Amino acid sequence: MTREELMAVLEKKRMTEIIELIEDAEKGELEELELVESLGLLMDQELNREVIQLLESLGVSIIYVSGDEEDFEDEDGDEDENDQ
Repeated sequence: MTREELMAVLEKKRMTEIIELIEDAEKGELEELELVESLGLLMDQELNREVIQLLESLGVSIIYVSGDEEDFEDEDGDEDENDQ
């Protein structure tokens, strides 16, 4: 799918936040994007794959993070300890 085709699909589906991500990447304002791999960026798997490929082609590093709740609790716990 070309960039134009992808943008047309995103516009049709009113996915303005995704369009803004792509535009930011094109301007060099988006260097990396953290995603939970099991969730991805979009629910539509094919569209998700196309958007990620486009972002990567624009130089965006996709960083996959764990979606485990334990990881988030540990991070919160560490912050709480530092606050005390």
